[in-house]
Amino acid sequence: MTKGNTTPEQKRLNADLAVITIVSFAVLGILMAFQEPIYGIIRNADIHVLPRTLIAALCQFGLAGLGISIVSVYRKEPFGSHGLQRKGTLLSVALCVACFIPYIIFSLSTDQIKSYLPFQSVWMTEEALSSGFPVNAATMLVIATAWGFFEGFNYVVISDKINRRFPSKNRWLNWGAIICALMCILIHGMVGVTPEGILEMLTVMIIIYGMLMVRTFTGNAWGCVFIFVFLWNAF
Repeated sequence: MTKGNTTPEQKRLNADLAVITIVSFAVLGILMAFQEPIYGIIRNADIHVLPRTLIAALCQFGLAGLGISIVSVYRKEPFGSHGLQRKGTLLSVALCVACFIPYIIFSLSTDQIKSYLPFQSVWMTEEALSSGFPVNAATMLVIATAWGFFEGFNYVVISDKINRRFPSKNRWLNWGAIICALMCILIHGMVGVTPEGILEMLTVMIIIYGMLMVRTFTGNAWGCVFIFVFLWNAF
């Protein structure tokens, strides 16, 4: 990482990253403090699935999405400035899916894949799908927005800002992709200690590092969003 006097742009990026971090940890602290009543509401089948999903989605958005949204609004940075554009979308999606292949191979070899369904690891998905229209469509849209779009795009914005703050002359030494990959491993508790755990950790790092490298090379971030909508919670 580069050293020297801090420029106004670097100070601005420092502030952006600080806001994203503080917001995420503040929301995490609130969720931990009120975990029991929040989970009690979300898991209460007597309450309609849509409001329960909205509450859970707001919690998820607070962890991954609120911080980058605050910064984007304050800085007047449209999401399109972080790669949400039509040009290069197909290439971005194809290359990001390729980054997911090692994880699929690992999961198949360890008999971890039983079925495929986007967001099947999200608590409300099966209940939402079993509801009638238009409740099922509205609930799945909420799930796809929080656990799909914003979780994937959150990594993109953070990576972009890290790379602008700490540019590297080596295109493969992408600090944003590296830090986000490590962050994902820690957040999801995937630090491997057994041979199998280490392999899983490496395949997940390939996904995050790879998709963010694809975003850098293609200039398109839709592949990252595609991963989290159709693959991340799908097996």
